[in-house]
Amino acid sequence: MAALRSSRRAFLPPLCRAFAGPGCQLAPERGAERRDAASGRVSGFCPPRKSCHDWIGPPDKHSNLRPVYFYVPENESPLEQKLRQLRQETQEWNQQFWANQNLTFRKEKEEFIHSRLKAKGLELRAGSGQKATLDAEEMADFYKEFLSKNFLKHMYYNRDWYKRNFAITFFMGKVALERVWSKLRPKPKTST
Repeated sequence: MAALRSSRRAFLPPLCRAFAGPGCQLAPERGAERRDAASGRVSGFCPPRKSCHDWIGPPDKHSNLRPVYFYVPENESPLEQKLRQLRQETQEWNQQFWANQNLTFRKEKEEFIHSRLKAKGLELRAGSGQKATLDAEEMADFYKEFLSKNFLKHMYYNRDWYKRNFAITFFMGKVALERVWSKLRPKPKTST
């Protein structure tokens, strides 16, 4: 049993961590520079230069998702490259969706609160300077309305999310098989 566990541990890390190899290089996040410049945010996170693994950064302030900085080995195969690119594209797509969704949510929430307070004859700020709020039941109306209004958007997002994850899982399997095959394949003998 212990031998099975140790062999499983030896096999799983290549699937779980980014493609470790002798050379170390991190893949650039395409479009990240544009997003950072457009939003005016500056991330202080930078993975170590000599790292041979993927790194997960701090949460994005717009999407609340943690970006992944992908490791690129020097001897990356075309199949490994396709998998990494698919993962990067999926991350960018996911970051963009949730950044837009969160922006819409905050904007509509503020508009809802403002309209309800105005209907009650109240201002956004109370006399003491504190921000006026609504009770939980009133906010439940907003959450229900927001979810209903965005039902189709979330349904399409979930459908696409599952498609992308199945594709990534499929390519991870192909990469694992490629690695096993390269280890099992007889090496050509060199004459000395």
